[in-house]
Order: sequence, then structure tokens, then C-alpha cells
Amino acid sequence: MISDIGYGLNSLAYLILVLLLFTVRKSGLAKYLLLLATIATMLWSLGFVTILFGPISKHYLLTADAVKPLVWLLFIASCLRNDFGTLWEVLRRPATLFILLPPVATLLLPYLIVMEESWRFLLLTVLALEVLILLEVLYRQSGDDQWAYKPLVLYLGATHLFEFVMYANATMVNQVELAYIASRGYIYLLLMPLLIVAIRRIKHWGVDIFISRDVVLHSSLLMVAGVYLFIMALVGYAINYLGGNWSTPVQTVLIVLSLALLATVMLSNSVRTRMKVFITKHFFANQFDYRVEWVKLTQALSSQTTAMPEVYQNALQGTLGAINYEMGMLVKVSGMDVEVLSNKNMTLLNPSEEIIVKQLKTFCLRTSWLIDIQEYKIKPFNYDGLQLDRTALAQCDFQLALPFFNQDTIWGFALLKPKDSEIIALNWEVRDYLTAVTEQVGTYIFHHEAAKSVAENAQFAAFNRMSAFVLHDLKNVMAQIDLILCNAEQHKQNPEFIEDTFETLHYTKARMDKMLRQLTEKKVDEAGIFSAYRLAPLIERVVETRCQSLLPRPSLRCEEDADVVVDQEKFANVIYHLISNAQQATPDDGNVDVTLQLDLVNNRQLVVISDTGCGMDKTFIEERLFKPFDTTKGNAGMGIGAYDAKNYMESIGGKLAVESEVGQGSTFTLAFPLD
Repeated sequence: MISDIGYGLNSLAYLILVLLLFTVRKSGLAKYLLLLATIATMLWSLGFVTILFGPISKHYLLTADAVKPLVWLLFIASCLRNDFGTLWEVLRRPATLFILLPPVATLLLPYLIVMEESWRFLLLTVLALEVLILLEVLYRQSGDDQWAYKPLVLYLGATHLFEFVMYANATMVNQVELAYIASRGYIYLLLMPLLIVAIRRIKHWGVDIFISRDVVLHSSLLMVAGVYLFIMALVGYAINYLGGNWSTPVQTVLIVLSLALLATVMLSNSVRTRMKVFITKHFFANQFDYRVEWVKLTQALSSQTTAMPEVYQNALQGTLGAINYEMGMLVKVSGMDVEVLSNKNMTLLNPSEEIIVKQLKTFCLRTSWLIDIQEYKIKPFNYDGLQLDRTALAQCDFQLALPFFNQDTIWGFALLKPKDSEIIALNWEVRDYLTAVTEQVGTYIFHHEAAKSVAENAQFAAFNRMSAFVLHDLKNVMAQIDLILCNAEQHKQNPEFIEDTFETLHYTKARMDKMLRQLTEKKVDEAGIFSAYRLAPLIERVVETRCQSLLPRPSLRCEEDADVVVDQEKFANVIYHLISNAQQATPDDGNVDVTLQLDLVNNRQLVVISDTGCGMDKTFIEERLFKPFDTTKGNAGMGIGAYDAKNYMESIGGKLAVESEVGQGSTFTLAFPLD
């Protein structure tokens, strides 16, 4: 009976391990060989339960004890190299054939020749010794993975060391001691946790078994209940043994009170919650190795780049790496627009996804939650107050939406999607972990954006200093011109010459005044007066008064025009800069067209400036077009026009978009919000 209990419990334990291995999604030789070895051990243990199969014969004992090490030796042979490959690749290795020869001989020789039992005992002793030798080889060659392989070596080493002692003793006395056989089930059962730990540690096997924490909770409650009732039974038995006639009522009362107290504890939600948290914290490893993950995130964000596209790419890569996802994009939500700053392995953001992001912004700003779109589709009640467009939701391709907060506003989102990796559900641990990750990544982004602003401000400070010197020199020139004019008034001997001189000087003075005004405008950025205007007359005035000196002359086409609130002077400067740039980039026989349109879907007035000039490549647009003081015109340009236009559009809640192709021209689209 004692032997049957041990082997029965061991069979049940290995059956549970087999079921856990079946839950592993990834296939591979490591999984299949481990599954085969586990099933063989389970059947081996089950065969020794006499209450099911009757008394154990000596022939069955020796045969079963030869089959089990044969399967484990095949598994060890495959472990001697990290690349499992296929079963045929493992079997055709000379080392594998040499390893499997002793167990095969132990199985077949009794059927081929007449052998005494002592020789069979000796062969099984050799098998156990072979396993021990191979485990030593496996452990020595594992190198940096010795920590991972140690539980496997301890499990197989301890069990086969016991087999070695048992059959070495049987060889000497010519019989197997029954005490060894009766205790084997308990020994294998007690050593089994080492095998489970080894499966969890050795990552390149690709076998990641999972035990639900809820299952452990319920099992723990049942175990506690069993221990509690066992203690109460012992107490009742002691009372019955010592108490005489009065012991039976006392024992009955004690049992009833014990059951009532146990039921109260088991049904208490607070007790169950505390026990679950206790089990999670003390008996389960964290879902993430935070030290390793934090080092990995720090390395991803440690780049010294100052180019903002690379900063955004590093931020996205760090966020993806935190949960081992392979697809995602980083988007910035600014006013009414969603801008994709970085993308990895995902398609472009479609209109439905833009709608979802805008709706998430309002909800996340109020709750600061991370959003699992897949969970919302199945359990929308988990996100109380979140209402997403169901039609748009069906076209949403990403799974996780992680908001980035800049003080009390949402800067943007990381939209993540798994590819080949397992989908991660947002439980409390993952939420806390990703919240910390987004705070770190957000700090990285905001630091670089602030550094960029500081650098630009420093450039403007240098520009202001330069302007002061230029203004000083211009004033000196103006003083000299005024002096010439005064002297010229006194020498009018040649009227035609004097008239030409006057005309030239007045023209020069006018040019100097214009330069002074331009420099002064750059020096002082005064707040403009905002009023509602129709943009077509403003653009027409700019074209007629400021853009006629260069070819090709721009054409204006007004398809639809609405009132827009702008600073008239600032708007005129922005339009002039963009048209002038288009003229300079376009041959004299080319075209520069200005078109006014209405975008009723997004409630915006569009001004489209297109040319047939030289165009720009994607790298130039991302890294240089809107960078201040970066110009392709040499000393003729300051590199401020496009930068000033983009900043002005963003300051009024609008947007400046650019489409260009080298050799095909460029199109600048200014989107002005309508009231």
C-alpha cells in the first residue's frame, strides 16, 4: 500500500506535467523529446501501482527500468548541442548511437541469449552510471548556462544515483531490495520540482510551461483546508482517547465548530484576496526580470543622437523591447491632428485608427489608463466610460495604446502590436511595469525636445546679436547717404546727373529701409492682431506686391474660401516665404500655383502651394527643411522661412504638410482651423 501511494502520486504529478507541456504553443524537438521522456516516466511509475496491475514481476521490473533510461538518454544526447534540429539529425550523430547502444543492448540481449539475473542487474548499473557520466559532460560544456542546467543535472543525477546504488547492491546480493522499490515513487515525486525549474530556466528549448496563479490559489486553499481538518481530527482523536464517556459530545462540537470556522475563512473574499497576493509575491517569479529589462531599456535610450527622427525611433524601439513586441508606431496628438513620428513593421495609420486615437486621448487624459484594444472588444465593461466607434474599431490593427503624458496633457501614444511573440494581457503587474516604461521613455522624448528648443533659442540669440551689428552698420550707411544727399543739394551744375543721382540714392535708401524693416521684424516677434479674413485677397496682394520680381510668376485659383482668424501681417510673411521658395526652386518656364480649398470633413481651410521645381527627398524634409538656419542658398538665405511658417501654423492650431519628390516638384499644404 505504501509503495502504491508513492508511485500513484508520482504518476499523477507527471500526468500534470504532461498536460502543462501540451499547453506550450511553440513546437520543436526539445518539446517533443521532453514530452516523450515525461510520458515514459509517468507510464513507468503507473506500472508499479500493484492495486491496478497486480504484483510486479522481476522481468517487468528489469524491462521497465531499461526503457525509462533509454528515453532520457535520447533526450540528454539531444541536449549535448544547443541546436536540436530534427530527430534524424540527432540520431545520425555517432555520439548519439554510442550513447544509445547500452540501453538498447540491455533491452534486447535477454531475448537473444540466456542471461543470469545478476548480469541484467549489472547492465542496469552501467546504464545508471552512463547517465551520471553524460550529466557531468552536459554540465561542464554548458558554460554560461550552468545556472540554467543545474536543476536538470540535480534531478537526473539524484534519481539515477539512487538507481545506481539499488542495482549495484542487487548485483552483489543477486536480488533487488524491496525497500528500494517501495521508496522510488516518493523520491521521484520529491525531486520533480527540479525538472520543472530546469524547463523554466533553459530558454533555448523554447518550452515555457505556465501554471495559473488562480490554480495555485485554489490548490493552496485546499491544502490549507486539508491540513486544518487533519489537525482537528487529531485533536478530536486525542479527546476521544483520553476523555472517556464525555469525549464524544466534545468531539462532535469541536468538529462542527471547526467546519463552520473553515467555511467562514474559505468564503471570505478579503482572506482569499490577501492569500492570492501573498502567493503571487512570495511563490511566483515576476513576469519580467526587471533588472534585465531596465538595463535593456536604458541601453535603447542611451543614444547620443540629436536628430529627432532617431530620438523617436529609439523611444519606439525601447517601448517595443520592454515587452518583446516587434511591431508598433509612435504618434503625436496635436490639436486636431495625429502625426506618425516613428514606425516599425506596421502599415500607415488609417483614418479609422486616427479616430480611435482621438477618442482614446479624451479617455486617457481623464483616467491615465493603458488601453488593450483586444480586451476592450471582448470586455468593454472593464473600461468604464470609454466609448469607441465600433465601425472604426473593426479596422483598428494595433493591440495596445500606451499614452505619454507631458505634465497634465497627453503628448501622444505608442501603438503596439505583436507579430510572432505571444500577446501580453494587461494585468496589474504589466500595467505597473508599462506605466514606469512610458514615464521613462516620455522623459527621454521631452528631454530631447527641450534640448532642441534650447538649441534653437541659442541660435536665435546669436541671430539677434548678429542683427544688432548689422543694424549698427546699416545706420552708419544711412548717415553717409544722408550726407551725400545734403552735399548734392549744393552742386546742381549738371541737372541730369543730379537727377540720376537723386533717383539712385532714393532707390538705395528705400532698399535700406526695407532691409532694416526685415531685420527688425526678425529681431522682435510682436504679437499680431488677429481678425477674421478671407484668405484669397490677402494672398493676391502678396503675389502682386512682393512676388512679381521672380519667374515663374505664381497663379492664384480660389475654389472655395471661408473666413479664417489670422494675423494679417504674419500670414502675408508666411505666404511670401513659401511662394518665394517655390519660385527659386522652379525654372522660369515652370509653374507655381496657389489654390484655396475647403476641407469640410476636418473643418479646415486649405491653402495649397505647388510647384514643378527640383523637389526634395524624404531625408531632407525630415532633417533639414524645418531646421532653422539650415539653408541651401548659401549666403543668400538665412534658412528661417520654412521654420517660421511651420511654427506659425502650429501656434494657431493648424498644420503645414509637405509632399515632394526629387525632380517632380513640391506641394506645401497649409491647413487653417475654421471657427
